[in-house]
Amino acid sequence: MIAHFRTNASGRSLQGLTVSIRLAVSALVLTAILLTAALSSLLWWRTAEATSRKLASTINEQIVAAVRKEVAAIVDEARAAHTAIRTLFLQNVLDTREADKREFVFLSQLQSQATISWVAFGWPDGAFFAAHKLGDRRLEMMEISLTDHAGERRIDEYDVVPGDIEFASRRFEPTDFRVADREWFKAGIKADDPEWFKVTDHPIGERPSIAFAGPIDVYQERQGVLAIIIEYARLSRFLAQLEVGRTGTAYIFDGNGGLVAAPDKEADELHPPQGDRKLLPLAQMALAQANTGHDAWRGSFSLGGAAYEVALTPLPFPGWRLATVIPEAEFLGPVETTLRRLILGLAVGALLAALASALLARKLIAAPLSRVVGEIRHVETFALEQVRRHPSRVKEIASLSGAIAEMAAGLSAFRKFMPADLVRALLRQGVEAKPGGAIQELSVMFVDIAGFTGLSERMGDRLVPLLSRYLDLASEVVVANGGTIDKFIGDAVMAFWGAPQPQADHAERCCRAALAIQRVIDESGLVDDLGQPLRIRIGVNSGHMLVGNIGSELRLNYTVIGDAVNVASRLEGANKSYGTQILIGEATERLARGAIVTREIDSIAVYGREEGVAVHELIGLADQVDVAQEVSGWIASYERGLAKYRARDFEGAIAEFDAVLDARPGDRPAGIIRERCRQLRHAGSDPTWRPVVALDTK
Repeated sequence: MIAHFRTNASGRSLQGLTVSIRLAVSALVLTAILLTAALSSLLWWRTAEATSRKLASTINEQIVAAVRKEVAAIVDEARAAHTAIRTLFLQNVLDTREADKREFVFLSQLQSQATISWVAFGWPDGAFFAAHKLGDRRLEMMEISLTDHAGERRIDEYDVVPGDIEFASRRFEPTDFRVADREWFKAGIKADDPEWFKVTDHPIGERPSIAFAGPIDVYQERQGVLAIIIEYARLSRFLAQLEVGRTGTAYIFDGNGGLVAAPDKEADELHPPQGDRKLLPLAQMALAQANTGHDAWRGSFSLGGAAYEVALTPLPFPGWRLATVIPEAEFLGPVETTLRRLILGLAVGALLAALASALLARKLIAAPLSRVVGEIRHVETFALEQVRRHPSRVKEIASLSGAIAEMAAGLSAFRKFMPADLVRALLRQGVEAKPGGAIQELSVMFVDIAGFTGLSERMGDRLVPLLSRYLDLASEVVVANGGTIDKFIGDAVMAFWGAPQPQADHAERCCRAALAIQRVIDESGLVDDLGQPLRIRIGVNSGHMLVGNIGSELRLNYTVIGDAVNVASRLEGANKSYGTQILIGEATERLARGAIVTREIDSIAVYGREEGVAVHELIGLADQVDVAQEVSGWIASYERGLAKYRARDFEGAIAEFDAVLDARPGDRPAGIIRERCRQLRHAGSDPTWRPVVALDTK
């Protein structure tokens, strides 16, 4: 079949661009499959690459988490040990010169804290005492005294046995170590609190370490400096236990870029670290490129023709950073090989599938669709008796053919009542949207902010966020309770219930929404520019009103209009006179009776009307226990007072309203009508008086 394109301007046919539907469908199917294959391949490639890099990132995160946890544990253990020993000194449980107790406490701390290498104490006179680990199986106690064996270091060695230690040997070695000359001691003896220090020189030689050292004061007298020392060898051994991919590694650097630890599973206090530093230059290049910043950093480098991913991460020790180095080939190499094979297979499969789909499309789509288009031509010329139903294996084409046949049957029947030419004209023109509506019994609500005019003048454009939040909350409640939002009028929200979907309980739904809006605004914490909670007023009314597409030919609005709508708007404004928040009309109260708790406030003639309207304050829902209890309390007193007021029993009414105010101080409606009763009592009886109050404002 040939599709012809026509111009509406001149009505003449253009033969310039025609294409066979079979060719078009085949080309579209083939193009779609090839594009899908290409996009799928690209998506797979990017997804796999991202997944691989995510894997590397996950490995790095696991390593970082483990190292951060270890460093944090070291810091915490050092602080805990220092605090524990310092407390013993401060509480005079342990004297700094009590050798036996001091030795026991130091050894106990060394055994209980796995990461601590030294517990040392120095006196201002230069004396020094320390407990030191010798790997995992031996400990040593050393003392440098100025009186006993001056110029020598006494060393007691212990073997670590399960649950205890055993004395092994004692020896003396010459030493020139003076603790008073060490920077950590000189700074610590002057400090108020313990601090971290980098320590290299020890009585046994150079051992790169960090020390948590601080002064010990007893009875406000400075005794010396206590230091908890961790040798870097402990960190080197910990790094060796981590698996950074198959061939990656990790290093720890200090704030100056100096190497703190490299992986070495044999490192301890007896064996200085000799860790694997083959990839160290990459970590140092990353440090140089990251400059002096201490934020997390990631980059790629090459070494020996291989690409590596290097990540720098701050550690929970001042200035320290962890560098992880992972070869990219570990996580990208297998993926790239697999993806190449996948793409090749996908391309071949896509091509074969495209050819098969093109052949299948010709048989299942092009030919049946050509027949269906022929039937549409019959409908276009109104040759309805020639329209036939064409079965097809494609469900959509079969449905389309059936719909065309049914449409032709319907039009054929319609042709009996109207001339064929008129039917053709109606089909071309379609159905025009015109204004229209219907009278229905609905419920309508108006909500606005009390004192909005003054608030807007004071706040200016700062009012927008507050107003937006208030409108969001009110709108959410309306929708949740099945209402239809009509419009926003400044700060006012207009909504109605019962249309477009019929709702038999529209009045109850409207009342529930009003109470819910009151609650959510109170709980939202919204305040005005003076810091006062935002207060709202709500008016609700039910009745017959016009609902539908109201407007002109140019613009329509689905809305409600009528006297009942106007009354709801007036009731919202009447809240200001009575100090209430939710007022509902008598029709709403009647329709929702049994589901809500109300009190009749007054009979009022709202602005623009002469007859009185019974107005009720919505108190709550009947299924709320605390609200239901109020019916027999102050609400009953108010209603009795209102009845006596209308019966001209002003004395009795005043007594009832006094009871209301005793139970509910500050109740403004009770105060208003009580004052009205006092004035009427003072003025005397007037035969023309009616218990209806006219409101002179909208």
